[in-house]
Parts: sequence; C-alpha cells; structure tokens
Amino acid sequence: MPVRATGPGSYDPDLAVVGAGPAGLAAAVEAARRGLRVVLVDAGERPGGQYHRHPAPGLGARRPGALHHDWREFTRRTAALDGFVRAGRVVHLSGHHVWTVVPEGTGLRLHAVAAGDDGDAATVRARAVLLATGSHERQLPFPGWTLPGVVGAGGAQAMLKGGLVLPGRRVVVAGGGPLLLAVAGSLAAAGARVPAVVEAGTYLGYSGFVPALLRNPAKLAEGALHGGALLRYGTRLLTRHAVVEAHGSGRVEAVTVARLGPDWRPLPGTGRRIPCDALAVGHGLVPQLELATALGCATRTAADGTAALVLDAEQSTSVPGIWAAGEAGGIGGARLAVVEGELAAISVARALLGGRAPEPREAALRRHRDRLRAFAGAMGAVHRPGPGWTGWLRPDTEICRCEEVPAARVTEAVDVLGARDARTVKLFTRAGMGWCQGRMCGPAVAALVGYAPGGEAVPDRRPLSCPVPLRHLAELPEAAAD
Repeated sequence: MPVRATGPGSYDPDLAVVGAGPAGLAAAVEAARRGLRVVLVDAGERPGGQYHRHPAPGLGARRPGALHHDWREFTRRTAALDGFVRAGRVVHLSGHHVWTVVPEGTGLRLHAVAAGDDGDAATVRARAVLLATGSHERQLPFPGWTLPGVVGAGGAQAMLKGGLVLPGRRVVVAGGGPLLLAVAGSLAAAGARVPAVVEAGTYLGYSGFVPALLRNPAKLAEGALHGGALLRYGTRLLTRHAVVEAHGSGRVEAVTVARLGPDWRPLPGTGRRIPCDALAVGHGLVPQLELATALGCATRTAADGTAALVLDAEQSTSVPGIWAAGEAGGIGGARLAVVEGELAAISVARALLGGRAPEPREAALRRHRDRLRAFAGAMGAVHRPGPGWTGWLRPDTEICRCEEVPAARVTEAVDVLGARDARTVKLFTRAGMGWCQGRMCGPAVAALVGYAPGGEAVPDRRPLSCPVPLRHLAELPEAAAD
C-alpha cells in the first residue's frame, strides 16, 4: 500500500524518518523493505547528509565518490530508496526542516517547513517517528577565530565534497578528534599544503582502551591509513597542542600554536607561529537533539562530554513511539549510524506489524553496533576537551559570533549578575540568540558558566527546532496550537 496523502502537503505514513544521512537513509530503506509506509524528511536536497555530501550535478564531477568512504554502499542504498519512491512506498520530502514533533492520539504529528522564501508547510501524521538528526561541529573560541579564512574542520570537508573548492592553499588543521586526520588527508590529496595537524589530545590515550581497539581492527587500519597520508604529504602531527590565536588583517595569515597541559591550559612560553591562509578547526561533533528534548526524551552525558539520547537495545528512546539512530545517541561515525538505522527500522517494523522472533541478521547487527559503540566511547573519552581550554580566551574574544558577545560579558553575567546556567546568560547577554541559535557558542557559554565540558552535559530545550514563518503558526488548528 502506498503512502497516503491526506491533503496538500499532508501525509499519513506508518513511519516518519527525520534526516536522510547515513542513519536515516538506512532506516527508511530497511523499513520500506519490511512493508512499512515511510515519509523521509530531510533539510538537504539529496540524501546523504553531511557525510555523503556530494557535488551538484552542474559541477560536472567525473568521480563524485573519490572523496567519500563507502560510496558504493551509499549509491546502492539511494538506488533502493529511489525504487521505493517510484513504487509509492516512500515519500521523500527533501529541502524540508522539521520544526516540531507533537503527540496526537496514538501517533505523532510532525510539522515541517520548506527551505526558501516560499517556505511551504508540510504535515506528517505517523504511527512512529525515527530521529536521525545527526550532529553539528563543536567549536571552542579563541582570539581571531572570526577572521575570514577560519572555517570548521567539517566545513572545510563540506566545501571540498560539495563545492570542489579548497578553503585556502596553505591550510592548518586543528582541534580534536579523528576527523582532523581525514580532513587533512582530503585537503592534501586535493592539492592544498597542510603544514600541520594540531591535535589538542593525545593518541596515547587510546592505550587505556585496548579491548575496544582489538574489537575494531578496521578502525585501526583506518587510523594507519590516515597516518600514512600525513607522512606522504609531509604534514606534521602536533599532539597536546592547540591553536590559541589566529592573526591577520582582513584574512587569517598565521596562527599561534601552544602546547597544552593535562587540563588543556596553554603552557606559557610554548607558542609558535605557523603561516597559513586558512585554518580548519573543530573539536568533534555535538548531537543535534532539539526535536528529541522538546518531546522529553531522556539524555545522558556521553564520554566526549556532550548530551546524547538514552537508547535501549531496540534503539527506542524513553518516549513511546520515538526511536533514534546515529549521532543522536552519541557521536560514533557513519558506519555505526547505518547499523543503528537498520536496527531501529527492524524494531519499528516489529512494533507496528506484529512481533517476530529476532532473526540471525538482527543479532549480527547488534553485535556490530556494540563493537562500534565501544570504540565510539573510547574515542570520545580520549578527545574530550579539558576544562583548561578557557585559558586561551581574552576578555575581548567573541564567544557568540552572531550577537558579537565577548567573553568578558559572559563572565560578568556569571560573576556579577549571578547567572548559573546558559539560559540565564542568554537573557543577560543575548549569547545564543542569533541565527545559529547557540549551536556554535553553546559549548563555550556552558564552560564559562561552570559546567560541561568536564561536568554533566545539560541539553538545550526549545519548542521550535528551527526558524518558522509566523504564518505557519497562525495557520495551525487551535487544538494543534495548544
């Protein structure tokens, strides 16, 4: 039976999947294979998410998979999705942002808005929802981070994958986490000069997680591959170091790199300058949880210090009818996201279509997930930011770029005005009220308030997960608005 359209922009499937990255794409295909009617809602124009961001057709890329892992598997999955779309079993709402999910009777109602000036609305009434909302980069501010030429590490990779452009010709890659090695290798292979990868943590930290490493030999091989690429391109790896300042007039021209103590506080007298015309910097990823926390889904503090959803063995959240897969349950990478997406779809199908005994493939998927989750925990613990990173801030360092709020105003809100949480700091200073809604400055504000990283992560909660035209709120039925 095809997905039923109950009106203009209104659908009534069995399952709504939010996000078409690795987790959401795998879940939608697996659910359709098992007989569920699916609506897949995603902000992107094409499936793949940030991981499989690929060039627009107009760019004429001859080998779009050259910059991607698992490209063949991805194209097979998108071909399967296209087949289900043609058969009417899946509706793919591309270019749509889901701004809220609310309970309705025995199911759930999703409201989405299309990107662009028109911003047409869509409503999906589903028996179950699977959140595969992904993540965004974690940025820790430093003096000069607002200079042109300073981009996120993931942003640099997105520029290369999606636009076939480099952020610069001489690019320093800095921050924390294994993504840095992949970014440096991709930029160097595309023709950039990468003089250094500046890693705030130390890979020696993995020595405390030998069992998790031995259970994931593919991860070890991947790390060796990235290390070989650094040697091949003459890139120096500086561990226990961080970029503590970017310099330039009109654009970044150099960065200062300093050695860090065990708590990530810069050690005096260790600074050195590295000339560059671009800096790609990021300290890992942060799960995107706005929809889940608005529904009341329980969270936990992950090994990397971020808030992540509490999930059971079936990928179910604490709220009935809501499943999640991928980075929402903790940062773990694309391969883990695919496995979790398939497991979540199997669980949803069992719940909606009637119980069936676990099949051998499901047991194998669970073992694979558990292995990858163990490695993700090790990775998060090794690269978790230390509390001393705030030592590289100056009073005039901008914390919130959107609202141009310096560190001094945030610390004044805490020390003088008595703010004890990020929300109160926002009310006093406007930090987090800009276009990104705190996604860029949130971790920094939290650290200056006195919690996370290093303490219990407090998830952001908001009624709307993205900007919504007022006319869509006005057009809601009175019962729905309540």
